[in-house]
Amino acid sequence: QVQLVESGGGLVQAGGSLSLSCDASGSSVSINAMGWYRQAPGKQREFVARISNIGSTNYEPSVKGRFTISGDNAKTTVYLQMNSLKPEDSAVYFCYAEWDNGVSHIDWGQGTQVTVSS
Repeated sequence: QVQLVESGGGLVQAGGSLSLSCDASGSSVSINAMGWYRQAPGKQREFVARISNIGSTNYEPSVKGRFTISGDNAKTTVYLQMNSLKPEDSAVYFCYAEWDNGVSHIDWGQGTQVTVSS
């Protein structure tokens, strides 16, 4: 199992920037990818961005060009740089990690609140 701890959320005005980070620790498993989902009140959790262990990235269309996902060389920390934030980006952001030991697993962090004021 992988434990994930997010940090970096907060309150920012529209047009501003925030950076999130997520540290993975725990069993010595090989993480295949890490990424971010978000969930706004009354809405389903939605995909935001993903980075694989070879550095390939994917983004939800509404954040592409504004958000950048990156990881460290040890592949145990993932970052999300969020620029040009909009009120609709307000949500709890959850980090996740994909790993397998012959069976695919996904572990989640507890989430960090991002609030963008208009």
